[in-house]
Amino acid sequence: MAAELSVTKIAEMGSPAPYERLTFRAALVIGFGVTLGLWLYTGVSFDRRIATVRHEAEAISTRYTRAQELLSTIRAQVLLSAVTVRDALLDPSPQSIEQYREQLIASNRLITMAVADYEPVMGTVDETQRLGALRGEIDRFHTTSLEVISDASGRTPAEIRRLLTQQIGPRREAALAISEEITTLNRNAFVQQQAEEAEIYEAAERNSRRQLGGALGIGLSVLLLTSLYAWRLESRLRQQMKRDAAISAELQQTSAKVLNAQEEERRTIARELHDEVGQALTAIRVELDVAQRRLPSPEALQEAQAITDGALQTVRNLSQLLHPAALDDLGLGTVIEASLRGLARRHNIHARLHQVGMSERLPREVELAAYRIVQEALTNVAKHAKATECNVRLTQLSDRLLVEVEDNGVGFIDDTDRPIVSRGLGLVSVRERAVRLGGTFNVLSTPGEGTRVIVSLPEQGVAFA
Repeated sequence: MAAELSVTKIAEMGSPAPYERLTFRAALVIGFGVTLGLWLYTGVSFDRRIATVRHEAEAISTRYTRAQELLSTIRAQVLLSAVTVRDALLDPSPQSIEQYREQLIASNRLITMAVADYEPVMGTVDETQRLGALRGEIDRFHTTSLEVISDASGRTPAEIRRLLTQQIGPRREAALAISEEITTLNRNAFVQQQAEEAEIYEAAERNSRRQLGGALGIGLSVLLLTSLYAWRLESRLRQQMKRDAAISAELQQTSAKVLNAQEEERRTIARELHDEVGQALTAIRVELDVAQRRLPSPEALQEAQAITDGALQTVRNLSQLLHPAALDDLGLGTVIEASLRGLARRHNIHARLHQVGMSERLPREVELAAYRIVQEALTNVAKHAKATECNVRLTQLSDRLLVEVEDNGVGFIDDTDRPIVSRGLGLVSVRERAVRLGGTFNVLSTPGEGTRVIVSLPEQGVAFA
C-alpha cells in the first residue's frame, strides 16, 4: 500500500499543476496569436491599400485613354469639317452643297457624341470649364460652317480665301486649341496621378515595414517572455522531480523494510506454530494414543484424535503458508507444486506447474518473491476467479525469471478510473514485490475468458535496502 501511494504521489507531483500548464499554454497562444494577428493585419491592410490604389490608377488610366481617344475624334472631325467647308466653297453647285451640308451635320453629330461621352479624367473645375468652352466653340464652328456654305455660290477666290481665313480658320483653331488644352490638362493630371501613386506605394511600403518591424519586435518579446516563463517552469519542475525522486526512493525503502518485516514476522509466527503449537498438538496426540490403549472402549477417543490430527495439519499448513521452510532446502518448483496440490485439494481446481529452463537455483530473494507472487495469485484464483483450471509457468531466461499464472475463470474488465492493481491489497502486494526487485508486472483479463498474471523478475534482484 505504501508503494501504491508512492506511485500515485509521484504521478501527481511529477507533473506541473493544471493552472501552470494552462497559464503556459495561454501565454504561448496569446503571444503567437498577437504576433500572427499583427502580421495578418499588416498584410491585409497593405494588400487592401495597394488594391485601392491599383483600382484608382486603373480607373484613371482608363478614363485618360478614353479621353484621349475622344479628343482625337473631336480634332479629326473639326479638321474634316474645315476641309468640307473649303471643298463646298470651291464647288458651290446646289447638288454638291447639299452633300457637303450632310457631311458637316454627320461630323457634328460625331463630335457631339464624343463630347457627351467624354468623362473628366480627374474631375477638376478647370477641366470641366475647359470642356464647356470646347462644347461652345464646336457649336459656333458648326453654325459658322453651315452659314458659309449656304451662301457659297458666286464667290470669288478672294472672298473664299477671306471666309476661310476670317471665319472658318479662327473657329477651327479655337476648338483645336481648347482640345489641346484639355489634352495637356489630362496629361499633366495623369503624370501627377502616377507620381501620387508612386508616393502612395512608397508610403504603404514604409508603413508595412514599420508594422512588420513592430510585429517582429512584439513576436521576439513574446518569444523571450515565454522562453523565460518556460525556463522558470522547467526549473521548478526539475526541483519538483528531484524532490519526487527522493520521496520515491524513501517510499521504496520503506516498502522494502515493510516487506522484510512482514517476512520476518511470518518466519517467527511459522516457527512458533511449528515448534510450540505443533509440538503441543503432537504431545496431545501421543497422550490420546496412550489413553486409547488403556481404555476399555478406545472408540471414545477417536473423535478427539481426529480433531487433533486436523488441528495439527492446519498448523502445518499455516506454517507452510507463512514461511515455506522447504523453499530454502528443496527450491521454488517444489514448494509451488505443494501449493498447487493444496489448491486442488481444498478448492477442487485442476492445477499444473510448467517449468522451462529451471536448471539452477535463483537468489533467495528472487525465489521468495516469486513464491509470494504465485501464492497471492493462487489466493485470488481460489477466492474470485470461479475457475476449474489453473496453470503456473516458470520460465528461466538468460537474465530473468518469468512467472505466469493463468486461469479459466470469469475474468474482469479493467477500468481507467480504477485500475486493476488498485482494487485490492493482493495485486498491490504482487506489484510491489516485482518493483522492489526491479521487475515488471502486468495483468491481462477478459470477461468470461479468465485472467493471466505476468511478472518478470531479474535474476540478480536489485532490492531496495
